[in-house]
Amino acid sequence: MPPEEDAALILKVALRQEAALLAALDEAFPQETWGFIAQQEVENLLKTLIVLADQQPPLSHALDRLAQLAGAQLPEELIELQPFAVKARYSPEETPLPASRDTLLRLIRQLREEVEVQIAAAVQRREGFPPRD
Repeated sequence: MPPEEDAALILKVALRQEAALLAALDEAFPQETWGFIAQQEVENLLKTLIVLADQQPPLSHALDRLAQLAGAQLPEELIELQPFAVKARYSPEETPLPASRDTLLRLIRQLREEVEVQIAAAVQRREGFPPRD
């Protein structure tokens, strides 16, 4: 399977996570669970970029490492979702989100849109069409 097809499959998982984030914007939804889903979506989007570059993503939750491997510049607010990968899910202590849910969702959507553009460009290259601007 070409890398862009593998990447599109990972993107589907990220889109499910984004739908969950949108449905859970209510402040009554636990921030630790919301942060975990947000962290997972960012992780999957970065792994999508790594796969799109025809590389094997590492078995890692480290967003800074994945961003480096993906060649992506992440806003600090997204990097700061890192504790939600493991620590915040299992700790009884409150873990505040690094920004508002709306801000984080906006930043995640921007990253997702960039990933979608890169997948579309890869498909066009494979099919012999010049990339669109």
